[in-house]
Amino acid sequence: MNPDKSIAIDIGIKEADRVKIAEGLSHLLADSYTLYLQTHNFHWNVTGPMFQTLHVMFEQHYTELATAVDVIAERIRALGVAAPGTYTDFMRLSSIKEVKGVPKAKKMIRLLVTGHETVVRTARSIFPVVEKAGDEASADLLTQRMQLHEKTAWMLRSLLEE
Repeated sequence: MNPDKSIAIDIGIKEADRVKIAEGLSHLLADSYTLYLQTHNFHWNVTGPMFQTLHVMFEQHYTELATAVDVIAERIRALGVAAPGTYTDFMRLSSIKEVKGVPKAKKMIRLLVTGHETVVRTARSIFPVVEKAGDEASADLLTQRMQLHEKTAWMLRSLLEE
């Protein structure tokens, strides 16, 4: 065997389906990374009466997202596709837009609720191709991501109640 030649991927998912799934996961990766960056920014810059609570909570959230982006990128690689990894790629692929300036704490919370819900919608949008291809590993990843982001959005939203 020639060590310079790659070995064909034979995991029971057709190449065209693997590519299509990886494209969807690339959007999920971009949304997750953009939300990670936004959350980290808010962690650094939050002020006001909820400072301590939000500072600690945002750190927990961005730490979890840092792990998540690695898991998503590695799934893309396992499907035999290169994972996007530049700001240019993420800006092109993400549904979450960059926030200019430093918003007030309650606006930060609203933006993060929207961000988490955006990630959920992106993950959910990939399901049809994942299910059709019989890609249980990607389906499991998507289910876990949706569950976590739905819970996080709920918890953040509860901070806005009077």
